[in-house]
Amino acid sequence: DSNRNKTILSVVLSLPVLALILPCDPNLLKHSLLDYFSFLSLLGALFVISGGIHVSGEFAGTPLVNTIFLAIGALLANVIGTTGASMLLVRPYIRANHVRQHKAHLIIFFIFVVSNTAGLLTPLGDPPLFLGFLRGVPFHWTLKLFPQWAFVTGLLLIIFNIFEQYVFIKEDVETPGPLAEQVQPRRRLHVQGSISFLYLIGVMAAVMLSGYFGWPKGVQESIMITMALLSWFTTPKGVHKVNHFHFHPIAEVAALFLGIFITMIPALEILDARAASLNLRHPWQFFWLSGALSSFLDNAPTYLTFTAMASGLVGSRLEDLSTLLASRLGERLLIAVSCGSVFMGANTYIGNGPNFMVKSIAERSGIKMPSFGHYMLYSGAILIPIFIVTTLVFFR
Repeated sequence: DSNRNKTILSVVLSLPVLALILPCDPNLLKHSLLDYFSFLSLLGALFVISGGIHVSGEFAGTPLVNTIFLAIGALLANVIGTTGASMLLVRPYIRANHVRQHKAHLIIFFIFVVSNTAGLLTPLGDPPLFLGFLRGVPFHWTLKLFPQWAFVTGLLLIIFNIFEQYVFIKEDVETPGPLAEQVQPRRRLHVQGSISFLYLIGVMAAVMLSGYFGWPKGVQESIMITMALLSWFTTPKGVHKVNHFHFHPIAEVAALFLGIFITMIPALEILDARAASLNLRHPWQFFWLSGALSSFLDNAPTYLTFTAMASGLVGSRLEDLSTLLASRLGERLLIAVSCGSVFMGANTYIGNGPNFMVKSIAERSGIKMPSFGHYMLYSGAILIPIFIVTTLVFFR
């Protein structure tokens, strides 16, 4: 019922936009709906396939091992997306630390790294980058963002490890017996549904080959949907059951984004036309403004909004973002928008889709998570200083 209501609301809010666009330029609507179909095909495929993989057992919940686990998650997020990596890794991460007294910081840094900042290196990593890929940004271009990715992710992992060691030592003093022995694993790690990794490779191959060979619309999406169906039908039902897998989260995303992809059309066109008059000309402005909006709105449409402004500023074509790369300023603006949209989705629980899902899973596991405002105190104290330094290093 909730998802049906969201769909109805999305359609109702889209009607005025449809009435405005259809008589003027129906191709704008067609282009946006095709992007929506591609976007949802990727997100849905990653969601279904990652739901067919279950990691059981435990690893040692020590500061060093937890840091290594987050680093692995940071790499994996670029293969199966921040949503897929978050859903796959959060449960074994919680199990590994089940004897720990203070756990909220573990989940907060998991959201910072795995659910957000890590997904910067490929279009598969985060929805904004995939939308950029759909609009013409080459698949391999995001690898140019490695310095920013390594800088922010590296700082977060260092800060996490230092804070984790402080908390671990404090808990060790408060706990009867050596805590290091209590957190040792009781069961070996075991992966069920490993065949789904082949389907993940299939999705990656479809996205990459489509970008290189310029396949017609629908071919890439058909392959991704096929991979998702194969995963669904070949995964043992017990894996879905133990993962508590259901389609409500992806249905909610589908309903929400249907309205977003329609209602953003006039906003993008206006920004494209008026970009020069807004007096936004520097990469740091695009980094912070795209990031600020991504903190409270979904980061995918925020990315499109600011790439539209960048396109208007340098005189490139909005429907083909690869034309931004023809000028030095255009590429610097695209880098700034990509980093701002991806990094600052971590500032709030609603900045990126996985954030709230990870919080919900943690709370169902008995971890008391901070409120919306309290979480922002953490992000303000940890992330904002990192982003200020990032600005000074990369976006002056």
